[in-house]
Amino acid sequence: MQPPDPSGVLEVRDIGSMHVGGRSASLDGLPPQEIRFSPGGPLVRIDPNGDFEIEQMYVQYVRLSRPRARHPLLLMHGGGLCGAMYETKPDGRPGWQRWFLQAGHDVFVADAVERGRASWARSPQFFQGEPVFRTKAEAWELFRIGAQGSWAGAVRSSAAHPDTLFPVAAFDQFMKQSIPRWASTEAAVQAAYDTLARLHGPFVVVTHSQGGNFAFAMALAHPEKIRAIVAVEPSGFPAPESNDLARLAGIPHLMVWGDHLQASAVWRQLRPQVERYRAALVAAGADVEDLDLPSLGIAGNSHLPMMDSNSDDVAARIQAWMERKGLMA
Repeated sequence: MQPPDPSGVLEVRDIGSMHVGGRSASLDGLPPQEIRFSPGGPLVRIDPNGDFEIEQMYVQYVRLSRPRARHPLLLMHGGGLCGAMYETKPDGRPGWQRWFLQAGHDVFVADAVERGRASWARSPQFFQGEPVFRTKAEAWELFRIGAQGSWAGAVRSSAAHPDTLFPVAAFDQFMKQSIPRWASTEAAVQAAYDTLARLHGPFVVVTHSQGGNFAFAMALAHPEKIRAIVAVEPSGFPAPESNDLARLAGIPHLMVWGDHLQASAVWRQLRPQVERYRAALVAAGADVEDLDLPSLGIAGNSHLPMMDSNSDDVAARIQAWMERKGLMA
Protein backbone atom coordinates (compact mmCIF):
# COMPACT_ATOMS: atom_id res chain seq x y z
CA MET A 1 0.00 0.00 0.00
CA GLN A 2 1.18 3.53 -0.78
CA PRO A 3 1.45 5.49 2.53
CA PRO A 4 -1.20 8.21 2.73
CA ASP A 5 -0.18 11.82 2.37
CA PRO A 6 -0.96 13.46 5.75
CA SER A 7 -1.16 16.85 4.04
CA GLY A 8 -3.57 15.63 1.37
CA VAL A 9 -7.12 16.91 1.01
CA LEU A 10 -9.80 14.82 2.70
CA GLU A 11 -13.16 14.45 0.98
CA VAL A 12 -15.50 14.33 3.97
CA ARG A 13 -19.17 13.42 3.87
CA ASP A 14 -20.04 14.09 7.50
CA ILE A 15 -18.52 15.29 10.78
CA GLY A 16 -20.46 14.92 13.98
CA SER A 17 -20.57 13.68 17.53
CA MET A 18 -22.88 11.98 20.00
CA HIS A 19 -23.20 11.01 23.61
CA VAL A 20 -23.85 7.29 24.04
CA GLY A 21 -25.18 5.27 26.95
CA GLY A 22 -25.56 6.61 30.46
CA ARG A 23 -28.54 6.77 32.75
CA SER A 24 -30.74 9.12 34.73
CA ALA A 25 -29.96 9.47 38.43
CA SER A 26 -31.18 11.62 41.31
CA LEU A 27 -29.74 13.19 44.45
CA ASP A 28 -31.46 14.47 47.57
CA GLY A 29 -30.48 15.48 51.07
CA LEU A 30 -27.52 17.68 50.15
CA PRO A 31 -27.36 21.20 51.62
CA PRO A 32 -27.88 24.21 49.33
CA GLN A 33 -24.93 26.38 48.37
CA GLU A 34 -24.38 30.04 47.56
CA ILE A 35 -22.03 30.56 44.59
CA ARG A 36 -20.77 33.66 42.78
CA PHE A 37 -20.30 32.52 39.17
CA SER A 38 -18.63 35.70 37.84
CA PRO A 39 -16.56 38.45 39.48
CA GLY A 40 -18.93 41.21 40.56
CA GLY A 41 -21.95 39.02 39.98
CA PRO A 42 -24.56 38.23 42.61
CA LEU A 43 -24.46 35.31 44.98
CA VAL A 44 -26.76 32.64 43.58
CA ARG A 45 -28.41 30.05 45.78
CA ILE A 46 -27.90 26.58 44.22
CA ASP A 47 -29.77 23.45 45.19
CA PRO A 48 -27.46 20.51 44.30
CA ASN A 49 -30.32 18.03 44.60
CA GLY A 50 -32.27 16.92 41.59
CA ASP A 51 -32.08 14.79 38.46
CA PHE A 52 -28.99 14.23 36.30
CA GLU A 53 -27.70 12.31 33.29
CA ILE A 54 -24.55 10.38 34.19
CA GLU A 55 -22.22 7.65 32.88
CA GLN A 56 -22.44 8.63 29.21
CA MET A 57 -19.54 8.52 26.77
CA TYR A 58 -18.71 10.97 23.99
CA VAL A 59 -17.88 9.93 20.43
CA GLN A 60 -16.72 12.13 17.57
CA TYR A 61 -16.91 10.77 14.03
CA VAL A 62 -15.64 11.75 10.60
CA ARG A 63 -17.14 9.95 7.59
CA LEU A 64 -15.45 10.12 4.22
CA SER A 65 -17.17 10.66 0.90
CA ARG A 66 -15.61 7.48 -0.50
CA PRO A 67 -14.18 5.29 2.28
CA ARG A 68 -12.05 2.30 1.34
CA ALA A 69 -12.52 0.48 4.64
CA ARG A 70 -15.44 -1.90 4.94
CA HIS A 71 -16.26 -0.71 8.47
CA PRO A 72 -15.54 2.41 10.56
CA LEU A 73 -12.42 2.49 12.71
CA LEU A 74 -13.05 3.09 16.43
CA LEU A 75 -10.09 4.61 18.31
CA MET A 76 -10.21 3.82 22.06
CA HIS A 77 -7.88 5.65 24.47
CA GLY A 78 -5.96 4.44 27.49
CA GLY A 79 -6.09 5.25 31.19
CA GLY A 80 -5.95 8.87 32.30
CA LEU A 81 -6.28 10.02 28.68
CA CYS A 82 -9.08 10.70 26.19
CA GLY A 83 -9.57 10.68 22.44
CA ALA A 84 -7.25 13.68 22.08
CA MET A 85 -4.36 11.18 22.12
CA TYR A 86 -5.28 10.24 18.52
CA GLU A 87 -5.72 13.79 17.25
CA THR A 88 -2.86 16.25 16.73
CA LYS A 89 0.30 14.99 18.43
CA PRO A 90 1.84 17.00 21.29
CA ASP A 91 4.60 18.21 18.95
CA GLY A 92 2.06 19.43 16.38
CA ARG A 93 2.26 16.58 13.86
CA PRO A 94 -0.95 14.99 12.52
CA GLY A 95 -2.15 12.07 14.64
CA TRP A 96 -3.57 8.65 13.89
CA GLN A 97 -7.07 10.04 13.40
CA ARG A 98 -5.84 11.98 10.38
CA TRP A 99 -3.54 9.15 9.18
CA PHE A 100 -6.31 6.54 9.09
CA LEU A 101 -8.75 8.98 7.50
CA GLN A 102 -6.16 9.49 4.73
CA ALA A 103 -5.86 5.70 4.44
CA GLY A 104 -9.58 5.44 3.68
CA HIS A 105 -11.30 4.78 7.01
CA ASP A 106 -14.31 6.47 8.53
CA VAL A 107 -12.94 7.23 12.01
CA PHE A 108 -14.75 7.34 15.35
CA VAL A 109 -12.81 8.72 18.36
CA ALA A 110 -14.12 7.93 21.85
CA ASP A 111 -13.96 9.80 25.15
CA ALA A 112 -15.03 7.14 27.66
CA VAL A 113 -17.16 7.77 30.74
CA GLU A 114 -15.53 10.44 33.00
CA ARG A 115 -13.01 11.49 30.30
CA GLY A 116 -12.84 14.58 28.12
CA ARG A 117 -16.16 15.68 26.67
CA ALA A 118 -18.03 12.75 28.21
CA SER A 119 -18.09 14.88 31.39
CA TRP A 120 -18.06 13.94 35.07
CA ALA A 121 -20.72 13.04 37.57
CA ARG A 122 -20.75 14.24 41.15
CA SER A 123 -18.24 12.49 43.40
CA PRO A 124 -18.46 10.62 45.75
CA GLN A 125 -22.25 10.45 45.31
CA PHE A 126 -22.12 8.93 41.81
CA PHE A 127 -18.44 8.28 41.07
CA GLN A 128 -17.31 6.47 44.18
CA GLY A 129 -14.06 7.55 45.81
CA GLU A 130 -11.70 10.28 44.70
CA PRO A 131 -10.28 10.84 41.22
CA VAL A 132 -6.72 9.68 40.62
CA PHE A 133 -4.34 12.22 39.10
CA ARG A 134 -1.26 11.09 37.16
CA THR A 135 1.99 12.84 37.99
CA LYS A 136 4.64 13.67 35.42
CA ALA A 137 6.99 11.17 37.04
CA GLU A 138 4.45 8.36 36.70
CA ALA A 139 3.78 9.16 33.05
CA TRP A 140 7.49 9.55 32.18
CA GLU A 141 8.40 6.17 33.68
CA LEU A 142 5.21 4.10 33.16
CA PHE A 143 5.03 5.18 29.51
CA ARG A 144 8.72 4.24 29.21
CA ILE A 145 10.01 7.57 27.97
CA GLY A 146 12.72 7.12 30.59
CA ALA A 147 13.71 4.32 32.93
CA GLN A 148 12.40 3.92 36.46
CA GLY A 149 13.80 6.63 38.70
CA SER A 150 14.83 8.82 35.77
CA TRP A 151 12.33 11.64 36.32
CA ALA A 152 14.15 14.53 38.05
CA GLY A 153 11.43 17.16 38.31
CA ALA A 154 11.66 18.65 34.82
CA VAL A 155 12.17 17.42 31.28
CA ARG A 156 15.52 19.19 30.88
CA SER A 157 16.97 17.45 33.93
CA SER A 158 15.41 13.99 33.38
CA ALA A 159 17.11 11.18 31.47
CA ALA A 160 15.07 9.75 28.60
CA HIS A 161 16.00 6.42 27.08
CA PRO A 162 18.85 7.30 24.66
CA ASP A 163 16.97 5.77 21.74
CA THR A 164 13.50 7.00 22.67
CA LEU A 165 11.25 7.90 19.77
CA PHE A 166 8.85 9.90 21.95
CA PRO A 167 9.11 13.66 21.21
CA VAL A 168 10.69 14.49 24.56
CA ALA A 169 10.62 18.25 24.02
CA ALA A 170 6.81 18.01 23.82
CA PHE A 171 6.39 15.99 27.04
CA ASP A 172 4.96 18.91 29.05
CA GLN A 173 2.54 19.60 26.21
CA PHE A 174 1.51 15.92 26.27
CA MET A 175 0.81 16.12 30.03
CA LYS A 176 -1.74 18.87 29.41
CA GLN A 177 -4.09 16.18 28.03
CA SER A 178 -3.80 14.04 31.18
CA ILE A 179 -7.24 13.58 32.75
CA PRO A 180 -8.18 12.41 36.27
CA ARG A 181 -9.68 8.94 36.44
CA TRP A 182 -11.76 7.04 38.94
CA ALA A 183 -11.04 3.44 39.94
CA SER A 184 -14.76 2.81 40.45
CA THR A 185 -16.23 3.51 37.00
CA GLU A 186 -15.16 0.47 34.96
CA ALA A 187 -18.64 -1.07 34.84
CA ALA A 188 -20.10 2.21 33.56
CA VAL A 189 -17.32 2.56 30.97
CA GLN A 190 -17.93 -0.98 29.74
CA ALA A 191 -21.69 -0.47 29.55
CA ALA A 192 -21.23 2.63 27.39
CA TYR A 193 -18.80 0.90 25.02
CA ASP A 194 -21.16 -2.07 24.74
CA THR A 195 -24.00 0.31 23.87
CA LEU A 196 -21.84 2.02 21.26
CA ALA A 197 -21.06 -1.32 19.60
CA ARG A 198 -24.65 -2.48 19.72
CA LEU A 199 -26.15 0.71 18.30
CA HIS A 200 -23.45 1.91 15.90
CA GLY A 201 -21.25 -1.09 15.02
CA PRO A 202 -19.77 -2.98 13.39
CA PHE A 203 -16.33 -1.47 14.02
CA VAL A 204 -12.70 -2.28 13.54
CA VAL A 205 -11.16 -1.28 16.87
CA VAL A 206 -7.79 0.24 17.70
CA THR A 207 -7.42 0.30 21.47
CA HIS A 208 -4.65 1.36 23.83
CA SER A 209 -3.51 0.28 27.30
CA GLN A 210 -6.49 0.33 29.74
CA GLY A 211 -8.80 0.42 26.73
CA GLY A 212 -7.71 -3.11 25.82
CA ASN A 213 -9.91 -4.70 28.45
CA PHE A 214 -12.91 -2.66 27.32
CA ALA A 215 -12.37 -3.64 23.69
CA PHE A 216 -11.96 -7.36 24.44
CA ALA A 217 -15.04 -7.37 26.68
CA MET A 218 -17.05 -5.37 24.11
CA ALA A 219 -16.23 -8.02 21.52
CA LEU A 220 -17.28 -10.78 23.92
CA ALA A 221 -20.61 -9.03 24.51
CA HIS A 222 -21.24 -8.27 20.81
CA PRO A 223 -18.91 -10.36 18.63
CA GLU A 224 -21.06 -9.66 15.58
CA LYS A 225 -20.30 -5.93 15.96
CA ILE A 226 -16.49 -6.13 16.10
CA ARG A 227 -14.62 -7.05 12.91
CA ALA A 228 -11.04 -6.82 14.25
CA ILE A 229 -9.08 -5.59 17.28
CA VAL A 230 -5.70 -3.87 17.21
CA ALA A 231 -4.55 -3.79 20.84
CA VAL A 232 -1.66 -1.39 21.39
CA GLU A 233 0.08 -2.53 24.59
CA PRO A 234 -3.13 -3.65 26.34
CA SER A 235 -2.94 -3.51 30.13
CA GLY A 236 -6.10 -5.49 30.91
CA PHE A 237 -8.22 -8.33 29.58
CA PRO A 238 -11.20 -10.50 30.57
CA ALA A 239 -10.47 -13.54 32.74
CA PRO A 240 -10.09 -16.47 30.30
CA GLU A 241 -11.41 -19.00 32.80
CA SER A 242 -14.73 -17.19 33.23
CA ASN A 243 -15.39 -16.12 29.61
CA ASP A 244 -16.18 -18.02 26.44
CA LEU A 245 -13.27 -16.84 24.33
CA ALA A 246 -14.51 -19.01 21.46
CA ARG A 247 -16.93 -16.12 20.83
CA LEU A 248 -13.88 -14.19 19.58
CA ALA A 249 -12.70 -16.92 17.19
CA GLY A 250 -13.92 -15.00 14.13
CA ILE A 251 -12.29 -11.70 15.16
CA PRO A 252 -8.64 -11.22 14.10
CA HIS A 253 -6.40 -9.64 16.76
CA LEU A 254 -3.14 -7.74 16.39
CA MET A 255 -1.06 -7.08 19.53
CA VAL A 256 1.34 -4.12 19.18
CA TRP A 257 4.37 -3.77 21.48
CA GLY A 258 7.01 -1.08 21.89
CA ASP A 259 10.45 -1.09 23.48
CA HIS A 260 12.02 -1.12 26.96
CA LEU A 261 9.30 -3.24 28.60
CA GLN A 262 11.88 -5.14 30.64
CA ALA A 263 13.11 -1.84 32.10
CA SER A 264 9.73 -1.27 33.79
CA ALA A 265 8.62 -3.27 36.84
CA VAL A 266 4.98 -2.71 35.89
CA TRP A 267 5.43 -3.88 32.30
CA ARG A 268 7.57 -6.83 33.34
CA GLN A 269 4.44 -8.05 35.15
CA LEU A 270 1.85 -6.98 32.59
CA ARG A 271 3.38 -8.39 29.41
CA PRO A 272 3.39 -12.04 30.61
CA GLN A 273 -0.22 -11.69 31.77
CA VAL A 274 -1.25 -10.40 28.34
CA GLU A 275 0.70 -13.24 26.73
CA ARG A 276 -1.34 -15.74 28.77
CA TYR A 277 -4.53 -14.09 27.53
CA ARG A 278 -3.14 -14.20 23.99
CA ALA A 279 -2.45 -17.94 24.37
CA ALA A 280 -6.00 -18.49 25.63
CA LEU A 281 -7.37 -16.63 22.58
CA VAL A 282 -5.33 -18.82 20.24
CA ALA A 283 -6.46 -21.96 22.07
CA ALA A 284 -10.06 -20.79 21.60
CA GLY A 285 -9.52 -20.55 17.83
CA ALA A 286 -8.85 -16.82 17.46
CA ASP A 287 -6.47 -15.46 14.82
CA VAL A 288 -3.85 -13.52 16.82
CA GLU A 289 -0.71 -11.87 15.44
CA ASP A 290 1.99 -9.76 17.08
CA LEU A 291 3.56 -6.53 15.92
CA ASP A 292 6.53 -6.59 18.29
CA LEU A 293 8.54 -3.61 17.11
CA PRO A 294 11.88 -4.43 18.80
CA SER A 295 11.81 -7.93 17.32
CA LEU A 296 11.58 -6.26 13.91
CA GLY A 297 14.68 -4.23 14.66
CA ILE A 298 12.72 -1.07 15.53
CA ALA A 299 14.11 0.37 18.76
CA GLY A 300 12.90 3.13 21.04
CA ASN A 301 9.12 3.04 20.87
CA SER A 302 7.39 4.17 24.05
CA HIS A 303 4.00 3.13 25.42
CA LEU A 304 2.60 5.79 23.06
CA PRO A 305 3.57 4.69 19.53
CA MET A 306 0.79 6.87 18.14
CA MET A 307 2.85 9.88 19.31
CA ASP A 308 6.39 8.59 18.65
CA SER A 309 8.46 9.96 15.78
CA ASN A 310 7.85 6.76 13.75
CA SER A 311 4.10 6.75 14.39
CA ASP A 312 3.31 6.89 10.68
CA ASP A 313 5.40 3.76 10.10
CA VAL A 314 3.61 1.94 12.95
CA ALA A 315 0.24 3.02 11.52
CA ALA A 316 1.32 1.76 8.07
CA ARG A 317 2.17 -1.65 9.55
CA ILE A 318 -1.25 -1.79 11.23
CA GLN A 319 -2.87 -0.75 7.96
CA ALA A 320 -1.00 -3.47 6.06
CA TRP A 321 -2.31 -6.03 8.56
CA MET A 322 -5.87 -4.77 8.03
CA GLU A 323 -5.38 -5.06 4.27
CA ARG A 324 -4.25 -8.68 4.68
CA LYS A 325 -7.29 -9.43 6.80
CA GLY A 326 -9.66 -8.26 4.07
CA LEU A 327 -10.90 -5.24 6.00
CA MET A 328 -10.44 -2.84 3.08
CA ALA A 329 -12.52 -2.75 -0.10
